[in-house]
Amino acid sequence: MTFMLNSIEARDIAYQLHPLVDLRNYDKTGALVIERGEGIYVFDNAGRRYIEGLAGLWSVAVGFGERRLSDAAKRQMDQLSYYHIFAHKTHGPSVDLAEKLIGMAPVPMSKVHFTSSGSEANDLVVKLAWYRSNALGKPEKKKIIGRLKGYHGVTIAAGSITGLPRNHESFDLPLDRMRHVSCPDYVGSALPGESEAAFSRRMADELEALILAEGPDTVAAFFGEPVMASGGVYVPPENYWAEIQAVLRRYDVLLVADEVICGFGRTGAMFGCETFGIEPDVMVLSKQISSSYMPLSAILMNANFYEPIADESARLGVLGHGYTASGHPVATAVGLENIQIIEERDLVGNCRRLSPLFLERLAGLAEHRLAKTWRGVGLIGALELKPWTAPGAKPGAAGAAIQAAALEQGVIARAIGDSLCFCPPLIITAEQIGAMFDAVGRALDTIAA
Repeated sequence: MTFMLNSIEARDIAYQLHPLVDLRNYDKTGALVIERGEGIYVFDNAGRRYIEGLAGLWSVAVGFGERRLSDAAKRQMDQLSYYHIFAHKTHGPSVDLAEKLIGMAPVPMSKVHFTSSGSEANDLVVKLAWYRSNALGKPEKKKIIGRLKGYHGVTIAAGSITGLPRNHESFDLPLDRMRHVSCPDYVGSALPGESEAAFSRRMADELEALILAEGPDTVAAFFGEPVMASGGVYVPPENYWAEIQAVLRRYDVLLVADEVICGFGRTGAMFGCETFGIEPDVMVLSKQISSSYMPLSAILMNANFYEPIADESARLGVLGHGYTASGHPVATAVGLENIQIIEERDLVGNCRRLSPLFLERLAGLAEHRLAKTWRGVGLIGALELKPWTAPGAKPGAAGAAIQAAALEQGVIARAIGDSLCFCPPLIITAEQIGAMFDAVGRALDTIAA
């Protein structure tokens, strides 16, 4: 594709390195330039409107162009544009949001620490888990267990817990302290005649066998998303989390709930932990905490996790960690205002009310001859497509083709392999759900023809 010399497309290719692309191919194709957003829609620099079917990156709960959030940012910028929380300093917005999150938590939590992304937060949880093990006199208890197809970020530790090859290859990941168990994909991995409950028991048995093989005294924590999102939207089967938690408690292994995508209403409850009966030691929040208007994430930790860390900092004289932007006053002010909007407009209730329609329309698309099955809960879901079997067809070719066709029909969705994923803003209406899936249906028909 050819762009005018000084166009934003040409300058983007010339100067910016982009994530999650073939960089050599990007030099030829360039990018879709998004210029503005309004509600569930974004607009490109040619004025064309798209339904943002993935809420940006699973994150813009309150929709685009929300003036209350830009006003909150301006007010805070005018008053205190930046300050830190190092060395006996603090400020109001970080305290207000920390207090709010402790009050909202679905299980008792003790402390909050802010970072700027889910990757950063998960990475720090690993570091703190290791610090905690040393504090308890258990220096061998350092291994972390994640799941295949799980996603926890791309920093060195978080990327190692992630169970996706694309995030490991040529990066020398995962670290040798990280282990993985199977993805709880009941539809794709159940044995013939195996019930959901029996499948969940088998998944728990696999986890227990791994812990015993490694040695329970060497395993510090298990990381899991309530719903595995970035790996392709895998909803846990019946009894899965109850079975997993029983194993973790048996062997004194911490449970870290990665609520980066599920948190703040995505599953039809404020937190995915509530939807699936999860009682974690640590919760990691991001994305919808600020609707991604500002980079913000939060680690919530219970007393069982926090107290040994506090004791070790007293022994050493300091907790030798800190990020420049932790608890940033503008980010935390916007986060607090964003949560107030979610509560005042009952966006969690909107998700719960519209979920049956969303899932019904998704299931309807699964009847198409190009589709294989569907998965979903709340307002997050995936349409799994039949893989293309033609000679030379690459894995994921079906997903990429349908994603491109949906874009032509005015819908931005995300293909993860051959699964087309949806996660629209929580402000979406029934009519807009219909329009989104109607457009995807037309995209399927276009490719089928």
